[in-house]
Amino acid sequence: MTDLFTRHGPMLRAALAALQSREFWTPFSEIPSGKVYGETAKAEAEAAFAALQGRAFDLPGHPESRRLGQEQSPYGFPLGIDYPAAAPAALVAASQAAAPALAAAAPERRVGICLEILVRLNRMSFLMGHATMHTTGQAFAMAFQAGGPHAQDRGLEAVAMAWSEMTRFADAARWEKPQGKAAPLVLEKHWTLVPAGIALSIGCNTFPTWNSYPGIFASLATGNPVIVKPHPAAILPLALTVRVAREVLAEAGLPADAVLLAVDAPGAEVTQALAVDPAVKLIDYTGSNAFADWLRDHARQAHLFTEEAGVNSVVIAACDDFDGMCSNLAFSLALYSGQMCTAPQNLYVPAGGIETDQGHKSFDAVAQGVADAIDVLLSDPARAAGVCGAIANPATLQRLDAARGLGRMIRDSAPVGAGRSASPLLLALEAGDPASEAECFGPVAFFVATKDAEEGIARASTLAAQKGAITGAIYDTDAARILRAVQAFAGAGVNLSVNLTGNIFVNQSAAFSDFHVTGGNPAGNASLTDTAFVAPRFRRVMWRRQLRA
Repeated sequence: MTDLFTRHGPMLRAALAALQSREFWTPFSEIPSGKVYGETAKAEAEAAFAALQGRAFDLPGHPESRRLGQEQSPYGFPLGIDYPAAAPAALVAASQAAAPALAAAAPERRVGICLEILVRLNRMSFLMGHATMHTTGQAFAMAFQAGGPHAQDRGLEAVAMAWSEMTRFADAARWEKPQGKAAPLVLEKHWTLVPAGIALSIGCNTFPTWNSYPGIFASLATGNPVIVKPHPAAILPLALTVRVAREVLAEAGLPADAVLLAVDAPGAEVTQALAVDPAVKLIDYTGSNAFADWLRDHARQAHLFTEEAGVNSVVIAACDDFDGMCSNLAFSLALYSGQMCTAPQNLYVPAGGIETDQGHKSFDAVAQGVADAIDVLLSDPARAAGVCGAIANPATLQRLDAARGLGRMIRDSAPVGAGRSASPLLLALEAGDPASEAECFGPVAFFVATKDAEEGIARASTLAAQKGAITGAIYDTDAARILRAVQAFAGAGVNLSVNLTGNIFVNQSAAFSDFHVTGGNPAGNASLTDTAFVAPRFRRVMWRRQLRA
């Protein structure tokens, strides 16, 4: 292969510049267009996805003792794909065997390989879109973006941050200390970057690539072999990723087993056994607080990076564009049926109402305004299916049904589109109601009546600090109160959006600009992507010798 680092150097340098400026940049187009990806890309991806179904997924040379796979599309059909599966001990042994060669490879070589993997994944974004759609329930346009280019952006961001951190300091130095009239003390010093060990990436059901790529690529770039453990309902997107990674590694002369796939199924789980193996030193995890707590208690040999559950809130204090606010919130609540870690759940509104550009609006009028905007947004069946997608996990529908009795009904949920689907359920609660103080994952939102806007800010920020939150939002026309909200949410470790009314939503997080999760509250201890996300994945170890002056 030609020098991958040189080939992709311009992209890496642009990524490094974007990390510093935090301005918009991406090398991967989010538009599923034949003009970008090739006129035949769409048809080829549809054929490739059809060809994967009902067959054995091929991973040449991968450890295998049996085949597993029970994925069901949320749109109503089985994928029928089985994957190579191996015992945890076999996966760890294969990973350990690959570790020395990966660690010995120069950072330029590893980073070049990572960049080539990302470029190849980008070329197959249409296929990744279908794989993501039919394992997560995202509508195709969202699945294409979140499963393809946006996930690739996050992977590239992690590679760039890893390169920046690995090259932050000199790798060799001549050290001279003056000794007055005597000859100086002279030392020759060298520093070696030593990878932490095997990395375990535990994927989630709803965003298998977007949430997993940062950890996978940060670990691989810094020399750690990676075992990728997908959610059993969303294997295909990560299996495709692993296959591409193994191909590039082999072509570059490194062991393909530096990236492995750990498939399991109900009754044949492997996550816990992998997580507590002494050789596993890094764990990237997205999922419930309960399993995160288990990992903290049991996988103490590993450095744990988490994104967990939380309660995202919106404070509605006043607005100068009521229709724009309602439309923006409607989309945020309906998008992917609320199955996003950034989706709002609690909307705090003063019980006495708010002032708007349309005059005073009561609490009920504010809530009804959002409900009406949802109805307008979802009035066209095709658009409704494209916005809401399908429900990834049947348990979410059970949670939705149970939530109906938690408060006063503002808007009921109903099916939309094909497969398992549901539009937002809106309920009214009083401040302090326990229902608003825990995550209710899925298309459920609570309008919470507060004494005033200040109480809304206090409750939202306090809840975030105690239970976790990834996003927060405020609508207000009082500049001083907005600043107080900024301070309160910052103190709770929550990224805050102010007065969003256009085509940008609180759910969205942009690579190279937004730090997704701050690590500052219980919703997660890691941030995508800051230096703390990559630095623990390797250590600098010195050797030195004395020289004559």
